[in-house]
This record gives sequence, C-alpha cells and structure tokens, in this order.
Amino acid sequence: MRKARISFGGAIHEAFEWEGRLKLDDGRIVEEHEVEWLTPIIPRTVFALGLNYADHAAELAFDAPTEPLVFLKGPNTFIGHHGFTRRPADVTYMHYECELVVIIGKTGRHVKKEEAYQYVKGYSVANDYAIRDYLENYYRPNLRVKNRDTCTPFGPWLVDANEVTNPMNLKLTTHVNDKLVQEGTTADMIFDIPTLIEYFSSFMTLSENDVILTGTPKGSVDTAVGDVVVTEIEGVGRLVNTIIGDESFLNR
Repeated sequence: MRKARISFGGAIHEAFEWEGRLKLDDGRIVEEHEVEWLTPIIPRTVFALGLNYADHAAELAFDAPTEPLVFLKGPNTFIGHHGFTRRPADVTYMHYECELVVIIGKTGRHVKKEEAYQYVKGYSVANDYAIRDYLENYYRPNLRVKNRDTCTPFGPWLVDANEVTNPMNLKLTTHVNDKLVQEGTTADMIFDIPTLIEYFSSFMTLSENDVILTGTPKGSVDTAVGDVVVTEIEGVGRLVNTIIGDESFLNR
C-alpha cells in the first residue's frame, strides 16, 4: 500500500493512492492537485549517508569510505511533494541528490544484518540538495550544506516494506526540466540497508519513524532558479520539486 500525509480543507489527513487519485482517511476521494503534500511521516532521528556510492565518491575525487560516513538532519529541512526549495542568490553550485529513504518501523537495538529488514516499515524518495559553496569537507559537511530549511523534499509515498521485493536492486533517476541527468541503482551502494541498520543499532536505539537517507549515485550537476527537478525510484515513487529564489521564498 502507498500512503501519504496531505493537507486538505484545513485539516491533515492520511491518504492512499486510489486509481490515480487520493482516498482520504475519512473516505473522500480527491485529485492529487487539490491537496498540499506533506512528508509521508513526521521524521524522528534522520541519518544521512555521505559517499555511499562508489561512483559518486569517484566523481568527487574521494576514496570510498571504509565505514559509513554519517551526518544528522533537522526536521525543518524537509518539505513534501511539489514543494519549493530555496536557492540563495549568493551561491554558485547547488545540486540535487536522489536517495532511497528507509523508514524504521519498530524499536531496535543490536540488530543483526540477517534480521534487519524486520525493522523496516517502508521506503520513500528524498532529494537531498547540497550547496557546494558551503562545503568544508565531504567527511564533515557544514550544517548549511545539509540542514537548511526546505533543502530536502521527501515523499510522496510511504511504500510498505513488503511491497518492495528487493530494495537493493532499484533504479534511481533524476530529471531536470524533463532532461535525464542522473541514473543509478541501489545495487551500487557501498553499505547496504542491513549493514546500515546493524551499524546504527550497535551503538544507539532505533525507533519507529527514524529515517535513513542512503546516499546518491554519480551525476550531480548544478541547478538554477525555476528548474523543476524530478527524482524517481523504481517501485517507490516520483518526487517533484521546484527551485525558487530568495524573493519568492521570502514572499511565500
């Protein structure tokens, strides 16, 4: 089942995909363009992976990490499907990052890789924008690179884990203004999902609605105000986002 969180008629609803439309938790059927899309869950602790695809590390002239390179993200970074992401006027290089999102479904501590998928509630899509002007070091990202307001579109759907047969073999693509600019597969992750869950739970407790952003493959290029960016993952969803400038952002 594909579930979403939306705002409609002044209230927040859980919604489900319904023959190309949305069925709300109160039974009403609405068109997708009639609602405001929220993130499919309210994220709790958010783990984000850097350089988790060997081709992306090579693209940036870095050695692949020997253990997960992780940073945390705050809640105000996230926006929903069809949301607007600010590009500050003074930056020279801002790029998208199509990422598979893993959503934890229950409390876990010292989880073994063989049991890791039992702790996954489902999957979604994120576009974790980065501004390279602010980057100090890929091994220690500046907060302004990855924790700016609106910098991470997330959604549209939470897809139940049992509907994704093999999350480690999914095609990822990014289109900017309908042009294909990024293509990869989750099979190329350096640290796969079971390894990440085992790693995190070895030193801290995982809880329901904790989120893991699993990294991005090569193909990150600069974007501009007005660009419409579509990040899509096979069997999980198609996430649409528009980049806006300072004036539009401040007047919204």
